Amino acid sequence: MKLGYTTGYWSSGPPAGVTEAVAEADRLGFDSVWAAEAYGSDCLTPIAWWGASTSRVRLGTNIMQMSARTPTAAAMAALTLDHLSGGRFILGLGASGPQVVEGWYGQPYPRPLARTREYIEIIRAVLARSGPVEYDGEFYQLPHRGGTGLGKPLKSTVHPLRTDIPIFLAAEGPKNVALAAEVADGWLPLFFSPKADGFYRAALAEGFGRPGARRDPDTFEIAATVPIVVDDDVERAADRIRPFVALYVGGMGAKSANFHRDVIARLGYERECDVITEAYLAGNKQEAIAAVPTALVEDIALIGPAAKVKDELQRWRESVITTLLVQGGPRQLRQIAELVD
Repeated sequence: MKLGYTTGYWSSGPPAGVTEAVAEADRLGFDSVWAAEAYGSDCLTPIAWWGASTSRVRLGTNIMQMSARTPTAAAMAALTLDHLSGGRFILGLGASGPQVVEGWYGQPYPRPLARTREYIEIIRAVLARSGPVEYDGEFYQLPHRGGTGLGKPLKSTVHPLRTDIPIFLAAEGPKNVALAAEVADGWLPLFFSPKADGFYRAALAEGFGRPGARRDPDTFEIAATVPIVVDDDVERAADRIRPFVALYVGGMGAKSANFHRDVIARLGYERECDVITEAYLAGNKQEAIAAVPTALVEDIALIGPAAKVKDELQRWRESVITTLLVQGGPRQLRQIAELVD
């Protein structure tokens, strides 16, 4: 199992200690380093800035929100960063949710799977550089229909370093996971649990079995964000994760459409999700945090004494996951590397 370091997205400002952590991840032989975006910092600038000091780790976005950029703009960023990194870039994409897409980017959200399919097809056409890009889809048209009528098909002036840059897709529901297996090179799950391994294997198998699927189970990568907290006190370790779970279950999505909540509910925590959501939306964040059960944290994270974490790692090794994406400072990354080795 490989390791990756994820910087996450910024809260009120740049996170402390990332420069040192990225350098340590590179030195330790981590496979990858990732940056994220929500509705504050972007993901491309940090991965370029911090990644410039690295020499071997792959550099990815987890995730680049599709509504923030047109498909051709995403392709331009990918081919640019791939050149600058010497062929180490991974384009991680995600649809995000209606609150962000419609509220922040002012873009329509309906039918995200169909939109994702078109988006990726255009990116691949730009990177292939086999000719001027023309596309007549339901959501995207190149050239644009209407307007001045002067638009014409164009081909990237820059020759990509790689014409087939890896594209990973963030997905949580079974249909989107199947789409990732069909059209992408990897999947970026959030709140993965070994308990749900069979559920996801079935969704992935559906995608791999579709005509024209790009990959098979042996060549497809699955890089899951997995919190790891080594602490002799399990409850104290769980307390480090509870705010993260409460935020995503209660605050990262509308009450009627929260895909993160759905993932947790499928693990058997439907009632707990209701309690967390009600408390969070009522402004009682501490109550929402306290409502996150330790058992839930143990389902989606590795917490507790080193021996417990090392023992429970076996469940993750036996799952579909190929890479654990972790956070922490240099000391924590060294500790995690020793446990996973």
